[in-house]
Amino acid sequence: MTFAIFVTVFLAGLSLSVDAFAVSVSDGMVYRNLDKKRGVAIPLTFGIFQAVMPIIGYYVYKLFSGIKAFTQFDHWVGFALLVFIGGKMIIDGIRELQLPERDVAPKKFSFLEVFIQGVATSIDALALGFTLGTGLLQNATGNLDVWAWVSVAIIGVTTFIVVLCGTIIGVKVGKLFTKKASVATIIGGAVLLLIAVKIVVGSYVALPF
Repeated sequence: MTFAIFVTVFLAGLSLSVDAFAVSVSDGMVYRNLDKKRGVAIPLTFGIFQAVMPIIGYYVYKLFSGIKAFTQFDHWVGFALLVFIGGKMIIDGIRELQLPERDVAPKKFSFLEVFIQGVATSIDALALGFTLGTGLLQNATGNLDVWAWVSVAIIGVTTFIVVLCGTIIGVKVGKLFTKKASVATIIGGAVLLLIAVKIVVGSYVALPF
């Protein structure tokens, strides 16, 4: 995997982990009985789901990639998916910025709740799996399946680290960080939009990155 592909996949994973980051900040704020075991369970759960969803999307894409009409427009599929995801993140972030501050009621850690959060925040990552075949790995050499697994591993580890930081920040900073998390969501959406443009432009013009 070239350095450029590594950076692209890392940025994609970082952008998609923003939602999980925002949720983990909230978890850190409201769960009053977090210890090291429970604290690690949060980023581990989010990381696993953010890695599993893209690989599912990647193999779903492969089922249809043999269709000529599909392969002629596959980069536009990736473009549309990332624009949808990125646009949604930006809109959601702007809406959250407009909401008034709320008092967060303290509660105890719930693995079931964290599990549900992991599924909910990783749905967008499913669409990213399509883009692994439609553009993000377009310059990769060798077995594309191997690079796809390496990519989702990068995404999973990135999410784990981001969510771990979010949990720690949530515990230490509390509700004062809520608005900043919304800004991070907007920035993450903007990065996805830039990657979407790169996918389409890269399918017609040879890019140096």
